[in-house]
Amino acid sequence: MSKLFLTADTHFGHESIIRLCKRPFDSPQTMDETLIARWNSKVAPNDVIYHLGDISFRAGKPPQAYLERLHGQIHLIIGNHDNREKLEGSPQLRSISDIKEISWKGQRIVLCHYPMREWPGAWRGAWHLFGHVHGNLDDQPLGRSLDVGVDSHHYAPLAVEEIAAIMATRNKHFGL
Repeated sequence: MSKLFLTADTHFGHESIIRLCKRPFDSPQTMDETLIARWNSKVAPNDVIYHLGDISFRAGKPPQAYLERLHGQIHLIIGNHDNREKLEGSPQLRSISDIKEISWKGQRIVLCHYPMREWPGAWRGAWHLFGHVHGNLDDQPLGRSLDVGVDSHHYAPLAVEEIAAIMATRNKHFGL
């Protein structure tokens, strides 16, 4: 049976992200190989994974060069560094969206690259998963929202069960 995973902000090939986010890598190549190895150690080929934006940036090669090395049935939520035109038609991507709602075991989940202060169903326990901020909101959680980016989670995707464990410790939106 396939599992569900989520991640964001891999920024494959982006040399400056190492310095900007204080990533523990000495080169983009080392970063890329570590990210790919950690992804593939968790995600099986038939698993479903939502990447919440910023696959690669200034990599010198197309994002497809990274995507073809990654396990899973990949769905992309467009980030500010993703070029929709260049990604459309990629055989590695099952779908491309700006924002998407999914359900897991009856749990409503709103996916967007950007963090939102309010999202559909927030007052009723819906989760909001995002990227973009590279862990800068980890110390300021808002209701049942979570940065699923690699900078916040040991440079690897999160299984939805891991997210559920985190969300179980949080109040509904605005403490309700």
